[in-house]
Amino acid sequence: MILCIANVLSRDEVADLTARLERVPFEDGRATAGWNARQVKHNTQLPPGSPQARALARVVAAALRRNPVFELAVRPKAVRPILFARYEPGMQYGTHVDDAVMRSSASRATRSDVSFTLFLADPASYDGGELVMESPQGEQAFKLDPGSLVTYPSSSLHRVEPVTRGVRLVAVGWAQSLVRDPARRELLFDLDTARRTLFERHGKTREFDLLSKTFTNLLRMWAEP
Repeated sequence: MILCIANVLSRDEVADLTARLERVPFEDGRATAGWNARQVKHNTQLPPGSPQARALARVVAAALRRNPVFELAVRPKAVRPILFARYEPGMQYGTHVDDAVMRSSASRATRSDVSFTLFLADPASYDGGELVMESPQGEQAFKLDPGSLVTYPSSSLHRVEPVTRGVRLVAVGWAQSLVRDPARRELLFDLDTARRTLFERHGKTREFDLLSKTFTNLLRMWAEP
């Protein structure tokens, strides 16, 4: 499931993050790319182990935790340390798939089930830089407002188009989900959204109880705590 979520960060949070990112040095993004992705990755990023990166990542992580749509769609068991990437004119990230297992010195190895890109720059301030998802059904391009996020299965091929003007600034990350299978995550997302909508409209009804029973037992069947 590919899902866009608006207003994950407030305007003030976006303004604060971007201002702080302007004052810190970036390094070659290939430092954290897999052996094959290094051939197509051309961007810069905030060194992930730096104090500045950890402080800014905490802001994004807190926003993810408080966002109910992200919680329902991803069912996160663990979220990888968040990277901040910068694309200037001529930079891009060619077609690749994210590593299945991710490691760092600061955390245990985690499986990447869901990837996400949080946009920080105004889309009108740069040309190019679309995140393009590839699939047998065709391609989908995303270039969202600052503070908005797109989630997508980590197993999918994707790329970042070349930037031709301005600066593309994003935060990217990966989550290990309690529910490994993307089709099951989507089913649970739809079912949970439906039962919550029913409760908001009609309160606790017999229909709500049956939907809750079905949702809970599916989650119990598929979850990997």
